[in-house]
Amino acid sequence: MVAYQRYVELSQSRNSEERGQAAHLAAMAYLGHRGPADEQAALYAALVNFLDDPSVKVRAALAYGLLHSEHAPRPLMLSLAQDAPVISRAVVQFSPVLLDADLMGIIRSGDPDMLVAITARPTLGQRIALALTRQNDPDLCVRVLERTEIGLPEDDLLMLAETWGEDARVRGALLKRTDLPGTARLHLVECVRAALAGLRIVKGSIQPRRLDRLMRDACDSAATTIGEREAGRGAQRYVATMAASEKINTRLMLHAVVHGQVLFFSDALAQLSGTPRAKVFTLLDSGSRGALHALFARCGFSPAVRSLLARLVAHARRNDLADDVAARHHIVSLLIEELIAEHDGALPASLDEAFAYLNEQNIALARKAARGVMPAFAAEASEAVMLADMEAERLALPAA
Repeated sequence: MVAYQRYVELSQSRNSEERGQAAHLAAMAYLGHRGPADEQAALYAALVNFLDDPSVKVRAALAYGLLHSEHAPRPLMLSLAQDAPVISRAVVQFSPVLLDADLMGIIRSGDPDMLVAITARPTLGQRIALALTRQNDPDLCVRVLERTEIGLPEDDLLMLAETWGEDARVRGALLKRTDLPGTARLHLVECVRAALAGLRIVKGSIQPRRLDRLMRDACDSAATTIGEREAGRGAQRYVATMAASEKINTRLMLHAVVHGQVLFFSDALAQLSGTPRAKVFTLLDSGSRGALHALFARCGFSPAVRSLLARLVAHARRNDLADDVAARHHIVSLLIEELIAEHDGALPASLDEAFAYLNEQNIALARKAARGVMPAFAAEASEAVMLADMEAERLALPAA
């Protein structure tokens, strides 16, 4: 009884600090009550009375007492969610008794501070997450996308990529998500390419033609790498979208084989030819040259390109192109020599794209294969072999 008397004294005090203590005590007593029902009702009535206290401190003390409890009275928490900003933001961010339907009403109000508070809730449902991403606010999109524990539908992620692809922060948050569909990821890569190509520091540092080659090769690598991952997951949407948008060309197919990305190459052939994937795998693994020609013909490739692809597949069967850079360089160099010899230097126009790609790759792969060769050779060779004869007669150059 002494405790109740002390509570009454505090609750009737003119001092807001003391009334706040009473509000907090009442909240703790209500949550921990295990006694008679009439006592519980009295405590509930006491909590309701504090909602009308003129002091924000008192109502805040009440809110913070109930904030994290799953047993806090919903009517009180809904009322506090519409209180002063310092109280409402805390309730919206932490109270577990608020339902998605309650949060949807808050989202429709459009209060920016409240929307940010919702993104910070310990648990966030998919419905609420999607509603927040549709507020046309890049900051909210980033906050939601960084919550990687929330699964988002592929169509919504694709829409976000198309809407915010030019925003670097949203783009980065999207690219970090492992559930981002391949089509959206490729679109963002293309956005990155456009952004880099437009930077003055990039344009001023690299000669335009070389920059174009670097960007094109990077995008080819991104497209086939993403396609390889999607094919490994059994996702057919990526290659189907690429085929529908006519992005599967000779250059991309060559890139896939040269870099050992067989799954994407097989899926692309299956999509273009309408052939079952299992049959395509069998043909690539052990099919005759005539069978390969027939498969490539169904894909719409010209006779010259069909011959080149068949020859490349035959080389790929005997070499590990996924990891061996030197093997890639050797095969590309061999293909170039064979093409020049076969056509006596006069290559048909249908091979222009393929031949340009092979020449670019020949240089790029030669650079990769050459890295580390001289240091490794120097480490193994003797000093006499490595060093030139310092006593040899020097050439006498005429004066300038």
